[in-house]
Amino acid sequence: MRTARRRHYLMCRPTYFDVVYSINPWMDPGKPVDTALAVAQWERLREVYEGLGHTVELIDPVDGLPDMVFAANGGTVIDGRALVARFRDAERIAEGPAYRDWLHNNGFPGPKTAGVVNEGEGDYLLVGNMLLAGTGFRSDPRSHAEAQEFFGYPVISLTLVDPNYYHLDTALSVLDDETIAYYPPAFSPGSQAVLLRLFPDAVIATDDDARVFGLNATSDGRNVVLPEGAMDLAEQLRARGFVPVGLDLSELLKAGGSIKCCTLELRSAA
Repeated sequence: MRTARRRHYLMCRPTYFDVVYSINPWMDPGKPVDTALAVAQWERLREVYEGLGHTVELIDPVDGLPDMVFAANGGTVIDGRALVARFRDAERIAEGPAYRDWLHNNGFPGPKTAGVVNEGEGDYLLVGNMLLAGTGFRSDPRSHAEAQEFFGYPVISLTLVDPNYYHLDTALSVLDDETIAYYPPAFSPGSQAVLLRLFPDAVIATDDDARVFGLNATSDGRNVVLPEGAMDLAEQLRARGFVPVGLDLSELLKAGGSIKCCTLELRSAA
């Protein structure tokens, strides 16, 4: 039996969600967006988290920041310390100060804004006592050394090579302190070799899993909340003793985001 651990999450309601620019291959401003449907799908995700016993905090959405719903990009929080995002794209830069102010005012004093481009938990995933850190499309590789100095955790650099999987959390999911799932073709050959060495028993996602953003998932160590279309991945998780919880976040996928993108974990000091 796997054991669930209660989590503390920060989320942002997609009140102003829209696709009005294109900063990744998923975004097409010419396609209509149903904001009301996006809100309903997001609300269901929030309900699932609370039903699983997790605490969900909310940051107020800001008009003019349609991607602010993707809270994972706002920063990285470990041991009560917050390293706030510095976004690559001009359209998202103002999100960083909004998340910094929320963290400062809600129990995470002295949050530090990254010195170079660092897109938060989009590219930083904690596995046990190490940080997996993505680069190649968004976060600057120099941010990896900065994060290691700030948090005092060893940082493992991983290079993404497929623009469809532009953040680490689109190609890799942390299942527990020792287990990950990932999609090898999203990574450079050297990064694939590193992942195989570190996680020889990892769950390997199929092409179909990856295409529906199945790896953009969250796990409490037992329950894995993931896009409902990732059926092969769900079966593999069941075989490993996890409980997959499938949800439809198809409207948010129009902006290149799903479950993990909507979820920033707030890890307090031990």
